[in-house]
Amino acid sequence: MGQVKGAILADRGVVRIAGAEAEPFLQGLVTADVAALKPGETCFAGLLTPQGKLLFDFLILRAEDGFLVDCRADALADLVKRLNFYRLRAKVEISDESDRRAVVAVWASEGKAIQGDFHPDPRAAALGGRAIVAKGEAERRLREAGAEIAALDDYHAHRVGLGVPEGGLDFPFGDTFPHEADMDRLSGVSFTKGCFVGQEVVSRMQHRGTARSRILPVAIDGQPEPGAEISAAGKPVGSLIAVHGERGLALLRLDRVEAARKAGQAITAGEAELTPLEPVWDRPADRAS
Repeated sequence: MGQVKGAILADRGVVRIAGAEAEPFLQGLVTADVAALKPGETCFAGLLTPQGKLLFDFLILRAEDGFLVDCRADALADLVKRLNFYRLRAKVEISDESDRRAVVAVWASEGKAIQGDFHPDPRAAALGGRAIVAKGEAERRLREAGAEIAALDDYHAHRVGLGVPEGGLDFPFGDTFPHEADMDRLSGVSFTKGCFVGQEVVSRMQHRGTARSRILPVAIDGQPEPGAEISAAGKPVGSLIAVHGERGLALLRLDRVEAARKAGQAITAGEAELTPLEPVWDRPADRAS
């Protein structure tokens, strides 16, 4: 039986979006179908440029009195500013709740149940559960879930090992398409709900299959630095974007990596050798429902 671990995600912040028009406001902006959420349910979503590139990625929880957005703390002020830019005269209240709310996560190896009121991470079941709690109750809520308190870096190592990237940490905002960040595979984009900012570009990439690069997990034999160029037979195939011990994330040109694999060529970052791994979103049993 595996052990349940839990961490306070101190690098996350919380934005509250409430008011009579909060749902249609979000529905017309973000990539996910927030109108389909029931109270207590969460979705993964992004806010894009009109050209279809990610400005922010986040999780959205439908609360009883609005929506709580779980986002990177260092991007929170910019997110609030961008949301207010789009608000215009909509009956919507947007506020930073980070001084009184915290984000916590729990995860476990196979066979170990997670206790307590944690919603499943909508990106992938293997990521575990997540909750937005009162700041002073974070550690207590983790212990009530039967979790051993772990460091924030342990959570990110777990996430990276599954092949789930996080914007602003593993890839730059403003320069990455949702397909490159695997959002289409991690339940972060609705292709049926209708219009949102950047929707035309994202739909075109989906229907034409034009996503040539994706972020994938890799096994690492060596000690490369994040940002290192990845090559095969002396030709560039991507870049290393995150390293956690013997696992990492890499933005890879899929056609070039496949050609290297078929030719039996080593994929390297400096002196280190990399082996692309199966991401969690390619394992049907591990996909979030």
